[in-house]
Amino acid sequence: MTWSDHSEKKKQYWSKDEAVINIQKYCAFQERCHREVRTKLLDHGIYGDLLEEIIADLISNNFLDEERFARTFARGKFRMKQWGRIKIKQELKSRDVSPYSIKEAMKEIDETEYYHVLQGLIDKKQRSAVYKNQFDKQKKLTDYALSKGYEYEVISQVLSQMK
Repeated sequence: MTWSDHSEKKKQYWSKDEAVINIQKYCAFQERCHREVRTKLLDHGIYGDLLEEIIADLISNNFLDEERFARTFARGKFRMKQWGRIKIKQELKSRDVSPYSIKEAMKEIDETEYYHVLQGLIDKKQRSAVYKNQFDKQKKLTDYALSKGYEYEVISQVLSQMK
């Protein structure tokens, strides 16, 4: 058996009934975006009108809801991974979530909590890193917060309050 034989998984094609049952379970397990569901169906040989019919059915039966997905995603990434708004928005855009749903998802992040989380991140980073001077410290802390997806203006505000 060659390496290429191992790398190719056997594609399992679903019948219409299998597709409906399996994709409902897939959506019930956790919130999904439309693109994830579409990709899953395509991977299992569901195309064209049947694919669109199944997706429409999932939406009408409340298994698939883009705004609900976006809100859940934003809440989870902010609370669990402490991502900033920029990173969350970029991730949602990369999943083809509509601008309206992204805007609604941002309402899930409380402004006061946002500042407190950023303060905590910066404070923790400040204690764990070594700095040559004050300028180096500002730059490293700013770069770190930017990499987590926080806005430059908010980072500057938090850093100036911490001095």
